[in-house]
Amino acid sequence: MTAQPSKTPIVAAQTPVDWAISNEYVDYDLALEVMKRRTLAIREGSARELVWLLEHPPLYTAGTSAKNEDLFNPNGLPVFRTARGGQFTFHGPGQRVAYVMLDLEARGRDIRDFITRLELWLIKALSEFNVKGEIRKDRVGIWVRRSSRGNDVEDKIAAIGLRVSRWVSSHGVALNVDPDLSQFQGIVPCGIRDHGVTSLADLGLPVSMYDVDVALRSSFQQIFGPTRQIDAQSLGLEAGTDQR
Repeated sequence: MTAQPSKTPIVAAQTPVDWAISNEYVDYDLALEVMKRRTLAIREGSARELVWLLEHPPLYTAGTSAKNEDLFNPNGLPVFRTARGGQFTFHGPGQRVAYVMLDLEARGRDIRDFITRLELWLIKALSEFNVKGEIRKDRVGIWVRRSSRGNDVEDKIAAIGLRVSRWVSSHGVALNVDPDLSQFQGIVPCGIRDHGVTSLADLGLPVSMYDVDVALRSSFQQIFGPTRQIDAQSLGLEAGTDQR
């Protein structure tokens, strides 16, 4: 199934969205603090909307629906409880996380349509690498068919986990480029036990993170409107980043 947004426009008639890319691993606590500051400023009208692309060091996050039994080894990696929707997921090197801080007050106040457009954003980006991403009514995220392994075999290649507070979004999406997929074995990813997890590299596509970033920005602009590149250091990253 392909994501189909409604006809309601979600491109706000305002200045371009800030687009930042961190080249070092960003600690999760720091990312939460940056999102908290930025969403408050967006709500107050003192900052532009922001999409922030980054990688985290290896860790698990638990959304508001996470079940303790879905975490198999609580001492295996750091675990962060978060206010985003969803269940457990893994973040780590080789996975492109995009935190999306948009003003939904100015973009139609339609959360379902916003999620649909996030799905379409990921699907369009994947299509740049000839990967057909699909959505499922009973499963969150973006899925790819693994026909070589059987007619019913599907793996998740991208996850979506959001928080919307007073019509400003935070958290966002995570696309598997070339992460350590074995780390997903420590959890039930997003509460889904019957399907696996894949990446562009696992599909035989040695795509660089730079290429993924270009595809993400191009497809984002088609769906949400123009962006302008900013220096990630301007977000206040004096501490909490690790050099590669």
